[in-house]
Amino acid sequence: MDLKEIQNLIKFVAKSGASEVNLEYDDVKITIKTGSGEVKETIIQQVQAAPAAVAPVQAAAPALEAAPAAPVANTPAAESEDSKYITVKSPIIGTFYRKPSPDKPNFAEVGTEIKPGDVVCVIEAMKLFNEIESEVSGKVVKVLVDDASPVEFDQPLFLVDPA
Repeated sequence: MDLKEIQNLIKFVAKSGASEVNLEYDDVKITIKTGSGEVKETIIQQVQAAPAAVAPVQAAAPALEAAPAAPVANTPAAESEDSKYITVKSPIIGTFYRKPSPDKPNFAEVGTEIKPGDVVCVIEAMKLFNEIESEVSGKVVKVLVDDASPVEFDQPLFLVDPA
């Protein structure tokens, strides 16, 4: 059973209104559980250890849960333009803040000259506010994250012109 057949089966079960379907083919066992018209759980198990069939069957589960890819915002011209800048990235996961408190000014604005050791923002992680220091010197060209937005590890925060 290939990926297309499994996807079609899941769609069929979801439309049929059945709450659970169990299927067994040779060495593959598939269980599909649904509720309120949407697929909640898909379990694919190998009954026998068959190395040739393991990869296609296991690859089907992540492919079914994959979210649609976000459209790429950068055009090739914008990428080459931004390539001359240094990117300051987030060293941790948390919430990005541009200022130390609501009544204080931003750490770094567009046009601000920064040097290594200067605090450029704070990132809150687990109720701790971590000051993020610059490791480069130059002028801030662009702030890539909105204030009070969640950020991921290694996410670009600022573009800095080293010239």
